[in-house]
Amino acid sequence: INKEFRTKFAMLHANEMWQADTLVGPFVHDPSQDKKRKTYLIAFIDDASRLIVHAEFFFHDDEQSLATAFQTALAKRGKPQLFYCDNGANYSAKTLQMACIRLGIKLSHAPVRDGSAKGKIERFFRTFRDQFLTINHDLSSLENLNKLTTNWVENKYNDCYHSSIQMKPIDRFAIDRNKIEYLPNEDFIDEVFFVEEDRKVSKDNTFRFDKSIYEAPVHLREQTIQIRFHTKKRDNL
Repeated sequence: INKEFRTKFAMLHANEMWQADTLVGPFVHDPSQDKKRKTYLIAFIDDASRLIVHAEFFFHDDEQSLATAFQTALAKRGKPQLFYCDNGANYSAKTLQMACIRLGIKLSHAPVRDGSAKGKIERFFRTFRDQFLTINHDLSSLENLNKLTTNWVENKYNDCYHSSIQMKPIDRFAIDRNKIEYLPNEDFIDEVFFVEEDRKVSKDNTFRFDKSIYEAPVHLREQTIQIRFHTKKRDNL
């Protein structure tokens, strides 16, 4: 399939496919370290409607940030049938793979070093750079940057005429509202993102996880157990 075709091709209905990628953002003050730090924007776009499902800045470009952003996207817009992303470590991580399996979402990765395969999200990033990042925003906190980003995405992008679909993305997404599968609640989505790992219990009933030692019941001594944890709640085993 040639690059021009992939850029122009679009799914027929909302939530048939989301594209996702990460953009390096501006430096923002981090009060916890009392210095400015690089930020990363994780964004999801619906292929059919061009709606930005969710976009959020983080200080870390890692698996946990992606999981947090993806959870918010799912809670806001329902679940896609296909999730299309690049081959970066975050997008190939076990957390994302297991969440997609549990939700029945097909996870597909773009060819290596082929940016045009994710043409729609890349085009959004160009628009975001030109229309949002060129403005002299208040970068005093990550929270403030995300409030400004959400306001711009919802009011200046999703709610404005898009030449490719000849209507507003939010209106195009709404056309298929009866086809969208929304998830029950945030607790359900939270459960989907739990990770399972095996650990060996030692003779003194303890096992190690994330540089800490935990105690297991006596009857599990010297056995292999499975622990479950959330990437953003690693202490809640």
